Amino acid sequence: MATPQHPFDLYAIDSLFNDEQLAMRDAVRKFVDDRIKPHVGQWFEDGEFPARELAKEIGQMGMFGMHLEGYGCAGTDATSYGLACLELEAGDSGLRSFVSVQGSLAMFAIHKFGSEEQKQEWLPRMAAGEAIGCFGLTESDAGSNPSEMRTNAKRDGDDWILNGSKMWITNGNIADVAIVWAHTDNGIEGFVVPTNTPGFKANLVKHKMSLRASITSELVFDNVRLPASAVLPEVQTLRGPLSCLSEARFGILFGVVGAARDCLETAIDYQLNRNQFNRPLAAFQLSQQKIADMAIATGNGMLLAAHLGKQKDQHLLRPEQVSVGKKNNVRMALEVARESRSMLGGSGITLEYPIIRHMNNLESVYTYEGTNEIHTLVVGQALTGIAAYADYKA
Repeated sequence: MATPQHPFDLYAIDSLFNDEQLAMRDAVRKFVDDRIKPHVGQWFEDGEFPARELAKEIGQMGMFGMHLEGYGCAGTDATSYGLACLELEAGDSGLRSFVSVQGSLAMFAIHKFGSEEQKQEWLPRMAAGEAIGCFGLTESDAGSNPSEMRTNAKRDGDDWILNGSKMWITNGNIADVAIVWAHTDNGIEGFVVPTNTPGFKANLVKHKMSLRASITSELVFDNVRLPASAVLPEVQTLRGPLSCLSEARFGILFGVVGAARDCLETAIDYQLNRNQFNRPLAAFQLSQQKIADMAIATGNGMLLAAHLGKQKDQHLLRPEQVSVGKKNNVRMALEVARESRSMLGGSGITLEYPIIRHMNNLESVYTYEGTNEIHTLVVGQALTGIAAYADYKA
């Protein structure tokens, strides 16, 4: 029997990246192997996530806001950040979400649209994992169309009074600061809201069957009084939160390849080591067909992610290209997870193996940061010039 190749060897994946990028990937992979994989199945079963404990370690490795410049951030290239997301999500989508929300949503919003005072106050502590952030855009009745948000902020002298609520907010119950988007007389503006401000409340979302090793919250704002300095001064339109989402989606299109890879590696190992009819399951033609198809799908997703990483590093990446990556790679990862699950038979539904956990998590990733349907319409608009999701006129 020949020595089995790793699925990525079929594509010579390592040749796509430089030594610095590979070193970052390997460091994050070791962290995930040592600190996450031995425990994450239990965290998932218990519905817990040791965010504070992990935040300091992740901060020491320079992973929070790693693709941002200055203020204690590592300043890596976008591809290195993508590879870090891939390895984090090979551990668990909740872990990648934790890092992604901190760096690509909360920190990115302050870094791109904040005042110098806001940057100095929050970014160094967030980069170090000493302060945790969340990002409040989605509402119960305003998901795919954030322009319909009801959260609002009104002037009261020099202050602002914030009212409303946000839903499905990662890190909400442990956050020290929330980036909250609201309607104002000036348009849609962002506010830097310390979570100890009177009137701010976070309610834990329970009874989840997906992203259980992750903290999901509802944020409620009841006459939250904020100073004028709380406003993000550099944006007053939906361009602000949408550009943040594009950053996070870039991490997703890499991350889900990690989840798919972990499922595929698990399925291959199981098929090689379980015997039926006096031979390993991997010796059957149907098994090899499934393995080959999944390896090609995962490899193609990796090639797409690597290409989009290079585009971003060259400042050429467009939003519709991010939608292509998010739509294709999440769908691919879900299909690989489901096929891998079937290849483990009854064992595939237990947390002894990571596949059912990845599969459940990916159902959330399929929806958040822009649903599959919305990304389909973004690509459709790019190809036809027609915005199919434009406001309906009765």
